[in-house]
Amino acid sequence: MQSLRKLFSRKQMYADLSEEVRQHLQEKTEDLIAGGMSPEEAAYRAKREFGNAPLFEEASREVWAWPMVDSAAADFKYALGQLRRSPGFALTVIAILAVGIGASTAMFTVVDRVLLRPLPYDNPGQLVEIKEAGKKGPSMFGAPFLDIQEWLARSHTLQAVAFHTDDKPTSFLEGNAGAVPINTPRVSANLFATLGVKPAMGRSFDDLSSDELANKGNTKTAVLSDAVWRDGFGADANILGRFIKLNGDSYTVVGVMPRGFRFPFNTQKPQVWIPIALGERDQVRKKNVTPEYRIIARLRDGVSTGAAEAELKVIQAEVAKQYTDPYGRENDTSVVLDSYGDSIVEGNVRQALLALLLAAGVLWGIGCVNVTGLLLARAATREREIAIRAALGASHWRIMRQLLVEGLALSMAASLLGLGLVLVALKLFEQTLMAHLSFHVEIAPSVPLISSLFGLTLLTAALSSVWPAFVVANTSTDAVLKQGSLHGGGRKEHRGRVFLVVTQASMSLALLIACGLLLRTLYAMKQVSLGFRAERVVIADMVIPAYKFGGKNMTTDLYQPLVRRVEQLPGVQAASLTTAVPLGKRFPILFTLDVDEQGADAGREKDLVAQFRAVGPGLQRVFGFRMLRGRFFTEADTPGAPPVVVVNRAFVKAFLGQDHHPEKILGEELLSYDGEKAAQIVGVIDDVRQGSVVQESQPEIEVCIPQITPSSGFYRVAEGLAMNLAVRTERSPSSFIPDLREILRSASPELAGSTFTTMDQVVEDSYAGQRTAARLLQIFAGSALLLCVAGLYGLLSYFVTQRTQELGVRFALGAQREDVIWLVMREAGSILLAGLAVGLVLSVFSSRMLSSFLYGVKAHDSSTFGAASLLLLGTGLVAAYFPARRAAAMDPMEALRTE
Repeated sequence: MQSLRKLFSRKQMYADLSEEVRQHLQEKTEDLIAGGMSPEEAAYRAKREFGNAPLFEEASREVWAWPMVDSAAADFKYALGQLRRSPGFALTVIAILAVGIGASTAMFTVVDRVLLRPLPYDNPGQLVEIKEAGKKGPSMFGAPFLDIQEWLARSHTLQAVAFHTDDKPTSFLEGNAGAVPINTPRVSANLFATLGVKPAMGRSFDDLSSDELANKGNTKTAVLSDAVWRDGFGADANILGRFIKLNGDSYTVVGVMPRGFRFPFNTQKPQVWIPIALGERDQVRKKNVTPEYRIIARLRDGVSTGAAEAELKVIQAEVAKQYTDPYGRENDTSVVLDSYGDSIVEGNVRQALLALLLAAGVLWGIGCVNVTGLLLARAATREREIAIRAALGASHWRIMRQLLVEGLALSMAASLLGLGLVLVALKLFEQTLMAHLSFHVEIAPSVPLISSLFGLTLLTAALSSVWPAFVVANTSTDAVLKQGSLHGGGRKEHRGRVFLVVTQASMSLALLIACGLLLRTLYAMKQVSLGFRAERVVIADMVIPAYKFGGKNMTTDLYQPLVRRVEQLPGVQAASLTTAVPLGKRFPILFTLDVDEQGADAGREKDLVAQFRAVGPGLQRVFGFRMLRGRFFTEADTPGAPPVVVVNRAFVKAFLGQDHHPEKILGEELLSYDGEKAAQIVGVIDDVRQGSVVQESQPEIEVCIPQITPSSGFYRVAEGLAMNLAVRTERSPSSFIPDLREILRSASPELAGSTFTTMDQVVEDSYAGQRTAARLLQIFAGSALLLCVAGLYGLLSYFVTQRTQELGVRFALGAQREDVIWLVMREAGSILLAGLAVGLVLSVFSSRMLSSFLYGVKAHDSSTFGAASLLLLGTGLVAAYFPARRAAAMDPMEALRTE
């Protein structure tokens, strides 16, 4: 503490010391004068007896002060003075470094929050997700309860196994704020114990031992998330034991989880957990009857994912022998294990983020290399100043330290500017990530952000300043002072500068090629035939509490009157209901169909998985998709009419095999609306892009909403979970949506909270990931190209300046101006070709990281590689022409007189 007081009160201490020395000399002088000396002689005698007063003060200051702090402060003060005398140079360096530091820090922050963030569970690295697999690959869900029991009983690598249902269907919680949409995953009783998290209040579902999976007590209990407890019930401390309403049913609150806890993690809505109640269907293994659950397990200490997977594969091979269905047995003979943290983010998103982080790092590297070249050029202009300091006694280390401090000052200023760029970029990223991730990512300044910014500041200063500082500090002082002007360095220094430009060119080419590949991907995606018309279509995403319509028919009481009212709005051409719009983000409803193989050809699938969609009769007029054969639904398709379904071309291929024709499937009976009379296929529509522009259409079955009644098994799936209203209108969305919102509100107050968008926006969002990546790479590649060209221009300008005398001699010996231009352009060409060669090799490896993000273009597309190379070569040669023309235009006599 005393040392700190000394540090911050040094000025007063130094002043007191000087005053004390002055008073001592004055007293001594007065004593000598009193002894008979003259004032002049007395003052001289007093100073001689006291000694060197300034030296005494300096020695005292060194005892009191921190020499390193004083020296560093002096270096910073001198560095700032030097930079103020060269504002153009300082601003250029700061801007270059700010772009690189800002881009890299922003991308690292995004990667940290999305890929590296710790999950809110105990030791999350031990958590794995398990899925059964077989002939058709991994299951889309998980495994039945009987198989989970077998794993837990036989496994020696798993510490605990829990399971849960999917949380995609929306439930409604009646709280202080009314009915709000939430997620209500049903979980096994040991889930929270498996995750290693205890409720912040209350308890879990039952006080069961860890080896019990099913809830054997009251299944009408619930555990609230912290967000639901605070927002829905005002953080009521007496919430435990209170009854709450979930979808109209009463549940007793037994616990509240800690703040920040979510499971499944990849969800955005507030959560309430309720226990799974196992039934008779869980005691058999029967397809389309036995429920399948998602599984999360915890590995034992020291067990790897690979070891656990190998053991479970052996166990599952034995378990599969208990399946009575031979075909089903083939699809459940193995398992697949993935780290739960890795399963949260899709592989293509993970790979894209890492590729963008690498691209930002490359841009930062180019900036550092460019600044290194600028500092080398600046150091050459300061060789005489540095030589004089060395001649006056400054050591090599003292000179290097001064130049390193100047680099650190530039890097710190660039980091401050880069921080502003980071905050802007993160806000933009937050909106983009929300469209591509199934969980909310709050991106804000944090400890990792500040730490990465601080680390990049130091690393940038070191990478950009060490080489120039070393070169200048080790320059021959005698040679510089004897020459009397710029020394300029020899071949070694010139080769070093050439190496820097070649490095910039190679890294710039890698970014240009990556950008070109993504631009080609965007172009290819926009040329894909979607199979429907997206223009002038407005979508209303309606999620309502279906339990409030208990005992009623939502089709006749709500949806059909609503569609009729919408059709009467001015400018409406067609309107229809659908459970899912093409390219939408709704969770797909899958339907597994057993197909009899008798008479089928070899390409026919026996176990056909198709997307299930309930639609209204007007959907074809809304989207304009093409009928291949038969008809679409009409107003005549009522509950009393014969049940009908429509399928797509992909379904025909899967149902009939490769030797198929749409006409052959018309009249086939597929399924039953009411469990009695089977529905006939009356039409085949052309394929449309369902979930993504880049994915081929999957088999699809469409049922007619007016034919679905509350007694139908499809009723809850099709109408009780979610519904979209699609409207084709001649009006602009801005003028039409307010009228549509009012119609929905008047139909049911709950529909006032519907969200609205347009199909054009849905299509745009479907390839927003590629578009965002392409835009970022355009910025990175454009900045890199500009820096590369600037570096080449600066190198050639310096080349011309240093060889002025040589060029004068060439002119005197008869060289033509074209010869001089060729000399400079040849130098530029050799540098660019070397950069292209290295850059092409780098691009072969770096483009592989984008392979999962590309569509319609190969990762090693020769035309993209060639176009990017020509762009870099052409731009570089244009930049080189200006120094070449300046060299050719110089006066030979002036050149010869140049020192």
